[in-house]
Amino acid sequence: MLKVENISFGYSSKEVVKNISFKANKGDYVAVIGESGCGKSTLLEIIYGLLHIEKGTIYWNNKKLLGPNFYLIPGEIFMKYLPQDFDLMPYITVEENIGKNISVLDGNRQQRIKELLEVVDMSSYLKTMVKNLSVGQKQRVAIAKVIAKEPEVLLLDEPFSHIDNFRKNKLRRSLFKYLKDKNILCIVATHDTTDALSFADEILVIKDGKVVAQNTPNKLYKNPNSAYVASFFNEINEIPCNLINLKTTSKKKMLLYPNQLKLIENSDLKVNIKSNFFKGSYYLIEADLKGKTIFFEHTSSLKEGNEVCLEIFKLQ
Repeated sequence: MLKVENISFGYSSKEVVKNISFKANKGDYVAVIGESGCGKSTLLEIIYGLLHIEKGTIYWNNKKLLGPNFYLIPGEIFMKYLPQDFDLMPYITVEENIGKNISVLDGNRQQRIKELLEVVDMSSYLKTMVKNLSVGQKQRVAIAKVIAKEPEVLLLDEPFSHIDNFRKNKLRRSLFKYLKDKNILCIVATHDTTDALSFADEILVIKDGKVVAQNTPNKLYKNPNSAYVASFFNEINEIPCNLINLKTTSKKKMLLYPNQLKLIENSDLKVNIKSNFFKGSYYLIEADLKGKTIFFEHTSSLKEGNEVCLEIFKLQ
C-alpha cells in the first residue's frame, strides 16, 4: 500500500503542494486531475523521489520513503515515472529502446518486447528508428518502455496528450487492463477526464495545491462539491434556486449538468434559445435564463429566440 500523509512542498517560500494525503493499493488506478499549474506534476515527482519534502511522509508497504536527499540517484527502484518529455534515445530502434529496460538474461526478452508493443499498438514499428516516429508514436513507445520493468508503482504525467483520439480509447483500454492484470498501482496526472471517469478507481481533484475532492468516479460525478469539480466532467450550470423555484427567495446555487435539464411542455423554468451545438447523438442547447446563460441537451436543434420550458432530472 502507498500512503501519502500530509505532504507539502514549495520551490520557494510559496507552497505548490499543500497538505495532501491519500492511500492506494496495488492494482489501483488513481487519477489526479486539476487545472494547469495546480501541482499535479509536482505531486508525482514528490512520490517518485525527485523532490525532497520537509513536511509530511510517504510510505510504501509501511516503509518510509526518504526522498532524494538520502540517495545518490533520485527515484525509488520499485517505481517508474514517465514525465511529459519522453526519455527515449532517438538514434536507436523502438525495439532497442524498450529492450534497455529488460534484462538480456531474460529468456523471454523478445517476446516481452513484442507483447509491450501490442499493448501500445506499435507492433509494426519494432525496427523503426525512434527519430523517424511522430510525437504521438514516441509517446506510445515511451509508455511501453516505462512498463517494461513491471514496476510496483507507475506514475504517468499526461500519458496520452499527443495521441490521436481514434487511437487513444483503444490504448487506454489496453494499457489499464495490462496494469490491472499485473497488479501495478498506477497514478496518472491528467487533464482528460475520460482517463479518470472510465478507468480510475479513485479521483483526486486538486486546486491551488490542495485536494478539494476525493472519491470514486461515480460518486464524484454525481455529487460534485463545487462547480470547479463538476467542470472537469461536463459543462456545468450554476443556477440560483430563486430562478428555478419562483416561490423561494434563496440565492443558493444548484449545480446541474446539461443532461439534467430536459425539455417539457410546461413549467416555471422558462428559457430563451440562443444557440445550438451538434454533438453527434444530441444537441447542446445554449439558452438564456433571466439574463443567465445555461446549457441543456436535446435530441434536435431548437429555433433561436423561442421560449421553452425545462424540468430538472436528478442523476440516478
